[in-house]
Amino acid sequence: MAIFVINWVFGMNKKIGLLGGGQLGRMLIQEAIDLDVEIHCLENDINAPCANIAHGFTKGSITDKQTVLDFGAAFDLITVEIENVSIEALYELEALGKKVYPQPSVLELIRDKGVQKEFYKTHQIPTADFQLITDSNGLQAPMEFPFVQKMRVGGYDGKGVKIIRSQSDWDKRFTAPSVIEAMIPFEKEISVIVARNETGEVKTFDAVECEFNSEANLVEFQFSPAAISEEIEAKAQKIAKDVISKLNMVGLLAVEFFLTKSGELLVNEIAPRPHNSGHHTIECCYTSQFAQHLRSILNLPLGNTGLIVPGAMLNILGSPGHEGPAVYEGLEDVLSLSGVYVHLYGKSHTKPFRKMGHVTLLGDDLSVIKEKAEIVKNRLMCITLES
Repeated sequence: MAIFVINWVFGMNKKIGLLGGGQLGRMLIQEAIDLDVEIHCLENDINAPCANIAHGFTKGSITDKQTVLDFGAAFDLITVEIENVSIEALYELEALGKKVYPQPSVLELIRDKGVQKEFYKTHQIPTADFQLITDSNGLQAPMEFPFVQKMRVGGYDGKGVKIIRSQSDWDKRFTAPSVIEAMIPFEKEISVIVARNETGEVKTFDAVECEFNSEANLVEFQFSPAAISEEIEAKAQKIAKDVISKLNMVGLLAVEFFLTKSGELLVNEIAPRPHNSGHHTIECCYTSQFAQHLRSILNLPLGNTGLIVPGAMLNILGSPGHEGPAVYEGLEDVLSLSGVYVHLYGKSHTKPFRKMGHVTLLGDDLSVIKEKAEIVKNRLMCITLES
């Protein structure tokens, strides 16, 4: 995730400071170039995906308060692409008159999954039943099996989540403060990206359908449009708009849902930034999620979110058993296919299930696209020759 900072008057020296240097920042930089906006990056890893394409690069920790304060002091607008930043520093920068979008209060709420769930409950946003526990040591399992345990802070890309199916699973539980959720027998997992600018304009992208890698517990495939009814589509977009408005948030928000077999939509989690479930928008939509993020934080008119063409997205994950310098096997085969767009994130080192890139596939028939996605999944591998 990253922090950005901008001088407001277009036609003058527009600068964004980026706190973090991952792939979301890299794709944001690619959109910022078209608006002639400079992005200056703060990141502890000198080999991060943004390092070689940012306008400026400073090595430093995005979680260290003084480092963030020093970095942010040069800019007028600050935004984030990851929740794990020094929120204390952002509050201070906001108090100094800096624009911080999304606001520190929003980041603080979302970063703690327990506070996030309480927000849903307070604001009548549908979500799974839950309990909050501060220390699971010595406790018997607090719900009937099966259920889900999520660490309140620090989880990402499937980390910090356990499916508790039996007492033996509970014996391997997290001992950190957690959210315990009822296991939802859902039919589909869908996601809606919604944006809101400073003047209160709100726009949503069409819902997408997500399929997860059961071993890594992160998105493997995503399909657009989602195979849902117009009624469910409208309801999902309404809830997403409701969430961002009740947060009074400026920026881009991903709202992840469970769709139950009875047609009920339950909010699973939200992310206040560009999101893996929105990568297809680069090729599939009139406005990408990254361009929309920039528009929202700059208080520009939000872009057309319409779908130009159906598509699928699959993550390129580090192959199991491979850790070391990254090599892409099958890249030429995949690039020979029509309607295939490969995005490599510039990570030189691979490890099992690390997100190394993604592929977007376009076409007129979603069933044909899905077949092609399976071909790409089986041909394109991120490995290391040293394993």
